[in-house]
Amino acid sequence: MTEQPLKAVTTIDQYIASFPVPVRRKLTELRTTIRKAAPDATEAISYGIPTFKLNGNLVHFGAFKDHISFFPTSSGVRAFAKELKGYETSKGTIQFPLDKPLPLALVKRIVQFRIRGNEQSRS
Repeated sequence: MTEQPLKAVTTIDQYIASFPVPVRRKLTELRTTIRKAAPDATEAISYGIPTFKLNGNLVHFGAFKDHISFFPTSSGVRAFAKELKGYETSKGTIQFPLDKPLPLALVKRIVQFRIRGNEQSRS
């Protein structure tokens, strides 16, 4: 369950601002890493969570009670399965515990992988 306010947010800035400072820091780190890996992507709120779009949905992320979820689609989870062994994953989701550092270098590589996948499916 997300801890965001009842009022719907319309920007990633609003979404991040709705959380306590420690969570905000992690969300900002994640956003910055995604932005650097995908400088041409556009930001949006989709499904109520931050979304980056580039030739379609690229990745989503969101804060929850004990973790931050990163949604790189099932292809992103499958491609990095070995490196994700220490994290809870499901078909298209990776959970990063709030009490541990974010694996930002891995996030960057996953985003770059998703960019290539979206470019290939476009052509």
